[in-house]
Amino acid sequence: MRRHILIFLFLIQGIQLLAQKSGAIVSGKILDENENPLAKVSIVLLGRETGLMSSDSGTFRMHVPADKAFALVFSFTGYKSLQQNFILNDKEEERIVIRMERSVSNLQNITVTNERDRKEAGLIRINPRDAINIPTPVGGIESLIKVFVGSNNELTSQYSVRGGNYDENLIYVNDYEIFRPYLVSNAQQEGLSFINPEMTRNVNFYNGGFQAKYGDKISSVLDIQYKNPAEFGGSAYLSLLEQGLELEGVSKNKRFSYIVGARNRSFATLLSSQEVKGNYIPSSSDIQGLFSYQLNPKNSLELFTVYSQTSFSLVPMSAQLSTAVFSPYFTANLGLDIFFSGQEADKYKTGLAGLTWNQQINKNLKLKWMLSTFSDIENQNYDITGDYLFGERDFDITSSDFGKIVNPLGIGSNQNFARDNLDIHLYSFNHKGYLKIENQYLQWGLGAELQTIHDQLHEWIYEDSVGYSLPYQPGALNLNYVVNGNNNLNIGRFNGFFQDNISFKKYPEFTLQAGARLNYNTFTRQLLLSPRMGISWKPAHSNQDIVYKAAIGIYDQPPFYRELRAPDGTINPEVKAQQSFQATAGFDINFKENEKPFRLSVEAYYKDLWNVNPYNINNVSIQYYAENNAKAYAVGVEGRLFANLVKDAESWVSIGIMQTKEKINGATYYDYTLDSLNRPVDSTLVHQGWIRRPTDRLFTLGMFIQDYLSTNKNFKVYLNLIYGSNLPYSVPGSVKYRDALIIDPYIRADVGFSALLLDNDKANRRSHNPFRKLENIWATLEIFNVINRENTISYLFVKDFSNTTYAMPQRLTPRIINIKLITRF
Repeated sequence: MRRHILIFLFLIQGIQLLAQKSGAIVSGKILDENENPLAKVSIVLLGRETGLMSSDSGTFRMHVPADKAFALVFSFTGYKSLQQNFILNDKEEERIVIRMERSVSNLQNITVTNERDRKEAGLIRINPRDAINIPTPVGGIESLIKVFVGSNNELTSQYSVRGGNYDENLIYVNDYEIFRPYLVSNAQQEGLSFINPEMTRNVNFYNGGFQAKYGDKISSVLDIQYKNPAEFGGSAYLSLLEQGLELEGVSKNKRFSYIVGARNRSFATLLSSQEVKGNYIPSSSDIQGLFSYQLNPKNSLELFTVYSQTSFSLVPMSAQLSTAVFSPYFTANLGLDIFFSGQEADKYKTGLAGLTWNQQINKNLKLKWMLSTFSDIENQNYDITGDYLFGERDFDITSSDFGKIVNPLGIGSNQNFARDNLDIHLYSFNHKGYLKIENQYLQWGLGAELQTIHDQLHEWIYEDSVGYSLPYQPGALNLNYVVNGNNNLNIGRFNGFFQDNISFKKYPEFTLQAGARLNYNTFTRQLLLSPRMGISWKPAHSNQDIVYKAAIGIYDQPPFYRELRAPDGTINPEVKAQQSFQATAGFDINFKENEKPFRLSVEAYYKDLWNVNPYNINNVSIQYYAENNAKAYAVGVEGRLFANLVKDAESWVSIGIMQTKEKINGATYYDYTLDSLNRPVDSTLVHQGWIRRPTDRLFTLGMFIQDYLSTNKNFKVYLNLIYGSNLPYSVPGSVKYRDALIIDPYIRADVGFSALLLDNDKANRRSHNPFRKLENIWATLEIFNVINRENTISYLFVKDFSNTTYAMPQRLTPRIINIKLITRF
């Protein structure tokens, strides 16, 4: 069999070689506006990185593909680039004369890059311009991150990194730490991401191994820097889901600069396709401003302000859910029809104001002093009753009962009620210093923060099954779930760090980053020390462009409010910081294939965690045990391939393999032996042991592809593809079935098509042209969930007449179309 396969492959290869064409030729001469020959003009096949140059006499001769459309791009400093399209037969030669015109436009800015992302473990540098292009419902920087780390929910801007949860990710914007809303339980309630991509200059994302200068979380760091404008400009975009405007500029004396962004989002169109039908009124808007003033050559002030508000209103009407059965006694396709009454009304408001004083003492010493205040005010209110009919659904399309419940198994009612109010205020002071000494770069920092928290909780769930309240007790009305809380906390946090980045003079191929971080929390009364170290090595005499890198360290996470609150709404004063030892190692290599540049980055990692605070995830809601009663680990390997499949359009593919498990102290349950009537006759105590964590996903694949037509760079296509293998899901309140259910693999493909409506050649626009000040205008058609995959996010549990519990999957969004216009000026 193996021999036959080899013979077949050789035959295929031989046929391909015979079918190869010798190609065609384009030759000619390049002249300037005075008919003089132009030498050293760049001639490149559109989409390729390299080409050839014209001779001293302006002539050229270039081999090109035959029997298909292609384009040649002619470019020369001080002249307008010119593109010419061709379709030539095999062995055909076409002679042409190219006349180039002088350009009156200013030279474009030159971007200088370094190898920092190659030498630092876990660091991924992201181009913020791709955030407006990637086709996803929420868009933004976080959507680009999900290509690398995976996702299971397209409606949220949150992400899980290397087995961690959403609360384990640090986010900084201009060195200010950012926090996400706390009461949000469903991604459809979420508002805008804090980060405005149109205001963003640099994006550094660490998925592990980050340095001591970054704060006290155990999974990842997203470090965002906003722009420093040098001239007036801006952008605007308009779509069916979101609208935005960004303006930036400087004063005449260049001492004052500003950048302001405003956004608005409404997901009503998107949410109307959800399984729960009703009147959705989601709205989210924000405005951000960064203002800088240069006092003198050595001192400057920077004011950063943000205000964001989100409201979510829902008057549900009905829902139809369907699933395969989860009962050992029944085999069928089941359905659940729910008819609602009541409504939900939620509001979330956040604000940030920060003032920074920058001191450039000398060319080697810089000091930074920061004062900030952050507020988060959240109100969540709902009172919704759902009357349901549960049973076998008729899926025979020829039947008159198609889509109806034909064999009822259960009937009942659920009432969900909540009146929750949360106010969080943070006041912080930070100092940071940077000192360059020959081959060393020293960094240090000190910080103090006061957290004030006021939380009022009042939630309950009433369940009725066939006229009986559950849990049933004759003569009494019992509620299945009740949470009442009134918590007031004042917590102080103090932190500091010191680190040294060293480049060795005698061994320049080596770099070393070493440092430590201190943290003290007045609630936990713990003093935590976190030493961390990273190293990189680029072999000087290797024939490959390769860098080896590694990092180890201790990473601690003192509890914030969500980790302190138990499922019953009370605060556990004994909760301590979660702690971990982490190690990562890998390599980064640049290479070429078919004259196209590629970059491959591979990292393996291991996390050992103790004092773990276990949790359950339902949609985006995280409910902690509020106990440090577990230990855990995560181990995996990741590979990322970056490539310019066509020039000026980077694409990448990311693959990850991971396992993360936990062991909860004292987690036991009984296995019962049943008789023929399903009555227990004996029991065995079982110690649970190691189980999958809620974020345990074995395999992830992410892909972001950019391409354009071979004859026209102004027609582009973007593909965003994410695959994630199954996730565990727990039955609430059960030790035995903590990870018993499985959420099917998440598969998502989104595609976007863009066309340039107005290019940046302003010289040919008339003075009365209304678009004369615009740089360009792009129109984009986006198709979300191209394959119309019904991904599952969670389960809804219902009981039949025999008290058997069934799990009904709750789905995410189907296929939907979005239209977007983008302009820059």
